[in-house]
Amino acid sequence: MIGRIIKLLIALLIANSAWRIGSTYVSFYRFKDAVAESAQFGTNQSVDQLHLRVLDLAAQYNLPVTDDNFTIRREGIRTYIRGSYTQMIEVVPGYRYPWPFSWNVEAMNMGGLKLQLLLLK
Repeated sequence: MIGRIIKLLIALLIANSAWRIGSTYVSFYRFKDAVAESAQFGTNQSVDQLHLRVLDLAAQYNLPVTDDNFTIRREGIRTYIRGSYTQMIEVVPGYRYPWPFSWNVEAMNMGGLKLQLLLLK
């Protein structure tokens, strides 16, 4: 009887950890996809506006991203956004682990290319 209770408690701890880690990764991937979409379709936004958009997305997904955690660079029709942060995850009750996340987004903006082609005609 006690063995079954211990096995059940261990299974619950594993399920709890998987849920917490999994939901943190889901938030990260949703954030990363939203950043990529903003980079790709933010043709009329300046780098500063795109910077604010990334911070807004981080707040929307409750991620600890700050001004110092990422960089944005534009080269022609390409936009590069790189960043990282560390999020504390309570793996088991009472124990928090610092989990690192990083992203590297490269987006090509075709809107500027179309405009350049129209100007060449």
